[in-house]
Amino acid sequence: MNKGSRRPLSLSNLRAFAAVARTLNFGAAAAELHVTQSAISRQIKGLEDELGAPLFLRGTRHVDIAPDGQVLLRAVEPLLGRLDASVQQIRRSRSRQRVNVTTFASFGSLWLLPRIEAFQRQFPDIDIRVSAQDELAELDDPEVDIALRYQPEPRVTTGATRLFDEMLSPVVSRDLWQKIRDGAAPPLAVPADLARHTLAEEDDDRSGGGTLTWQSWLDNHAPAGVQPRRWLYLTYTYQQVQAALAGHGVALARVPLVLEAIQRGELVEPFGAARRVASPFTYWMLTSAASRARPEVARFCDWVDAEAAATRAILAERDAVPVEGVATTPAAKAAKAAPVRRRRAR
Repeated sequence: MNKGSRRPLSLSNLRAFAAVARTLNFGAAAAELHVTQSAISRQIKGLEDELGAPLFLRGTRHVDIAPDGQVLLRAVEPLLGRLDASVQQIRRSRSRQRVNVTTFASFGSLWLLPRIEAFQRQFPDIDIRVSAQDELAELDDPEVDIALRYQPEPRVTTGATRLFDEMLSPVVSRDLWQKIRDGAAPPLAVPADLARHTLAEEDDDRSGGGTLTWQSWLDNHAPAGVQPRRWLYLTYTYQQVQAALAGHGVALARVPLVLEAIQRGELVEPFGAARRVASPFTYWMLTSAASRARPEVARFCDWVDAEAAATRAILAERDAVPVEGVATTPAAKAAKAAPVRRRRAR
């Protein structure tokens, strides 16, 4: 056997080949690998000389992968992927521990971040990276360890951990409540009084089939035809809470996310807990098996689970009053939630 045929291929040449095969453009491959285009051309030429076969069909203004190149690509891509994953794992094990969490903006702002300091005091050597976005990040993303989501129960991935169910309740700021009591603001003793106030509403036409909106609450709890003095439309749930805290109006708040603010008296439920309503949505925690095997991820998951248990205990969910037509028992939820459009968590 020719000794040259047994010589290992250059890793840098293989990376250049994979980049060109992916982009079908020498310039784009060079930019991706932070080298010059001439360097990419030399690496591809060197690899073709080592193999004794052309890997690309070069035209005047285009590049196509040759049949032998397709054979090589099928072998190279998974090998480079496994190599990069192993390198990341080694680097992570030799550096500070980090947990990557993806969630939506309102859950991160109102529930998770106010509690993070307690975890960091308990585990000062673990760094937390929180990515808050509207779109759902997949758990097969190497930059995602834990996903905290808001979905109907039947649509949740098997193995997800339930954190707590959803409740909604009208809330106002402590200052506005004091003005109401002092007669400096319109009364807010019964739902009909909302006609004299501003209501902060989420500006989302995909609002869970209408069950999580102010209009649904008014239809079930206020006299027919009651409308607010004005509407204040906001993109995110946490913005509604901020508007309420600033005294700009009444928000239909997600009780699990503002529970501490209610306990501290910063937010007041003018109609009490009896006017809380349940929804078909639930908060969940998801992790991949590979991530959960890492001690730092397992510790964070256990901490989130304990914090959620404390929230559940305070909520006393049995006192929730359901919106007409919205199921509250687990079996009824499963039956009712299926036709509900997925609400974009904000």
